[in-house]
Amino acid sequence: MDHLNKLKQTIDALFGKGVSKYLPKKIEITYSKKTGRIRTVHHDEKLLCTLRIDGGLAISPYFAQLLLANKKFKENCLEINADATSFVREGRSVFCKHVIWAGKNIKITSDTPILFEDNVIAVGRATLSSEMINDFQRGVAVKVRDSLKSRKEETSS
Repeated sequence: MDHLNKLKQTIDALFGKGVSKYLPKKIEITYSKKTGRIRTVHHDEKLLCTLRIDGGLAISPYFAQLLLANKKFKENCLEINADATSFVREGRSVFCKHVIWAGKNIKITSDTPILFEDNVIAVGRATLSSEMINDFQRGVAVKVRDSLKSRKEETSS
């Protein structure tokens, strides 16, 4: 199977049909030397995503912002209030009490972009489903893996 086609099908399967249309045209794909499988995908020297061993994607905040142009993709996102924004930007976890809105496609362990005022500020792994996040007022909703602050530190070094 063509690697670009596989990437597009993976994006559509994880985030909704048609979301892969927002994948940039000029991308650079890095392959594993041992297995020959896709390792990372870059656009303009910015990381878009990394393919996981389990078949999932670990997307970057930059890529999540690009995909946010698709309305279906927003159902995979979580919106937080202003109180938690500074902590989440630093890479701290999102708690249920700070969630304003949770998309219906959020499942346990799914990659979840975290939004504040329709801008992606971080990406993490959901510890609860969207129904549970809406029901609970305590506990961690998303463990942040990658935030805007960590990206700025990476580019400045």
